[in-house]
Amino acid sequence: MSRFLLCLFLFFISFRVQAQSTVKGIYLVNEIAKTPVPDITVYTADYSFAKISDENGFVSLKEFPSQQTALNITGIGFETQTISLSDLSFNQNYIAVIVLKPKITSLSDVVVTASSKAGIFKTIGALDIHLRPIINSQEILRLVPGLFIGQHAGGGKAEQIFLRGFDLDHGTDINLTVDGLPVNMVSHSHGQGYADLHFVIPELIEKVNFNKGSYYSDKGNLATAGYVEFKTKNYLKQNFIKTEAGQFNTFRAITGVNLLKQKNFIQNQSLYFAGEASFTNGYFENPQHFKRFNGMLKYHGQTGKKSSTTILLSALSSQWNASGQIPDRAVADGTIGFYGAIDNNEGGKTSRYNASVEIMHNFSNGGTLRNQLFYSRYQFELYSNFTFFKEDPVNGDQIRQKEARNIFGYNSTYQQEHKLFNKTAQFTTGVQIRFDAIDNIELSRTKNRSTTTAALMLGNIRELNGGIYAQEKIILNKKLDITAGARVDHFANEYDNKLSSEILYSYSGIVSPKLNFNYRINDKIQLYWYNGRGFHSNDTRAAVLQNGREVVTPAWGSDIGGILKIGKKTIVQTALWHLRMKQEFVYVGDEGVVELGGQTRRYGWDLSVRYELMKNFFADADFSLCNPRALHVKKSESYIPLAPRFSSTGGFLYRKEKGLNGSLRYRWMANRPANEDNSVVAKGYFITDAAVNYSGKNWETGISVQNIFNVRWKETQFDTESRLQNEPVSVSEIHFTPGTPFFARLSFSFFF
Repeated sequence: MSRFLLCLFLFFISFRVQAQSTVKGIYLVNEIAKTPVPDITVYTADYSFAKISDENGFVSLKEFPSQQTALNITGIGFETQTISLSDLSFNQNYIAVIVLKPKITSLSDVVVTASSKAGIFKTIGALDIHLRPIINSQEILRLVPGLFIGQHAGGGKAEQIFLRGFDLDHGTDINLTVDGLPVNMVSHSHGQGYADLHFVIPELIEKVNFNKGSYYSDKGNLATAGYVEFKTKNYLKQNFIKTEAGQFNTFRAITGVNLLKQKNFIQNQSLYFAGEASFTNGYFENPQHFKRFNGMLKYHGQTGKKSSTTILLSALSSQWNASGQIPDRAVADGTIGFYGAIDNNEGGKTSRYNASVEIMHNFSNGGTLRNQLFYSRYQFELYSNFTFFKEDPVNGDQIRQKEARNIFGYNSTYQQEHKLFNKTAQFTTGVQIRFDAIDNIELSRTKNRSTTTAALMLGNIRELNGGIYAQEKIILNKKLDITAGARVDHFANEYDNKLSSEILYSYSGIVSPKLNFNYRINDKIQLYWYNGRGFHSNDTRAAVLQNGREVVTPAWGSDIGGILKIGKKTIVQTALWHLRMKQEFVYVGDEGVVELGGQTRRYGWDLSVRYELMKNFFADADFSLCNPRALHVKKSESYIPLAPRFSSTGGFLYRKEKGLNGSLRYRWMANRPANEDNSVVAKGYFITDAAVNYSGKNWETGISVQNIFNVRWKETQFDTESRLQNEPVSVSEIHFTPGTPFFARLSFSFFF
């Protein structure tokens, strides 16, 4: 099956590349920055033609209807235009340049034009990132409606993620990428899918694409609850230096510098460097001494009339101390304070170095081919203590999780518009290959980070995932389009167990069909029905023990909903959804054991609302209601621990190009079960954050405050059995990491 699909993929590439013809196209350019403008919708009045500009601002007019004479151009952050084709000046290469004027978006400019490829959430996502300030790296993920995060082991560890009735741990069922680089770490020493986004500098984020569910052929492993892909800027509009200082000895400095001067009217080449340094002691009684250093060098440019190349190099180095998770009883009896620690030797260090080269080519037949090669060098060392003295009453239960890995990968995508049964269609196919070589992946018991008291797991992992996908989108009429697709994934796993001198192998695979419908009633209402099978792989150490059986966990999902524009100033996104997951085997990295996961079912309702109260003044709210349950067990014992049942985020935003800007935002997580029978409850919280900035011509200053009402709350909670040093027996109860108290930071930016 895999060989057949590979041959089919190569056939389509060769067939369509050979069908060359000369076609017209347009480049969209920012009037002020003179840089290409991506993600702008170009369409005709009757929607017989609708396309979105690529990262080079290019839109092919190959499929432009001969009977049409004008183009409508609209996009978040730019003035809407209608241009007659006769007014365009095409050069000798049949290319015309259209200049777009930046502006603060009004919801009256937004046109509902989402498609099954772009995603039903694209309008909401583009609007939010354009309007909302990003205060820190954690805020990046919070741009996704319904997604919550929590930190429970110091500022350098990946956050715990919650979405659509999932406690995703650190990334088990959400696929995260940055510029095509995978963020998730499969077969990680701390947990499957571990996703550390701290190598991203927030100020460099250009856009965030996301979707929920398992309905997208180009998204493979871990994309069950959904996916989030981050795109960093190809162009810096201007150089900048930014500094921040705040409570708890918090300091941060960022700079971005262009290394190439603009020579042409269109800036078709860019090379810039950006660096970040962060330090904080944190609000815990035990100072975190958190340090993080980031650097990124990025080149993007047109390397031919129809080709562009993107080269990215980035680096992260981070280390920290942590107070970990503390038991309720120790705080209640005064043994420690609310921000105290039982084991003050927790913490860790990590580093990641990335290299990526991507080449995109636009063929004369309107097809687009992308090829990307990437490499990551990753190291991780974490010290934790969840049970204190339960397992080892003498030395304590501190553990070390450690690994060093090399990731090699290749992504290729070809997309071509064509005619199918006299209907406009879009064919997309691609190949994705990832190989992880993980050395000395370790789980050991330690004392004070220095002495190893017991080796629990130690070995080398080799994991290969190869996937191929294809999909066909056909536009039946100006109202209805259908996208059918499928992907095939193959896994080869090897574990060299150094404690038993045994090498184990497993091979497994999965086929994932998808079928999506979009029905556009008009430019204010679009309905959709998405269906698909997705999956997540399990840890190699679980896969080899099961000889590959049922370790690639399938998930079947369906969404039905719509996006509506009500009047001129309100946008509503809503969906009813269902997701069912089959039997899985879960490797518990903190204990080095494999547990039976069982079947689960989740269904729920999502609602997102965006409203423009007046010019430059916006309100938004997102609500998520769901019922996550385990199947084939007693109903009274079917609760899924820590899975959220109701959550909401929202707030107000005032945004102008110059002068005063500000936001007031809330996060609300309701109570949720902490164990299978709901006898232990993880308490909810309602937190409010605020930010105020003033922008001048070449500078900006501001203040941001987290938890402005200084609420005492528990950011992460677990029902854990532990034993303190002076206790005769262990006790099971809530263990938690306290959330941020009132935390103010000042910032100043200078642009040059």
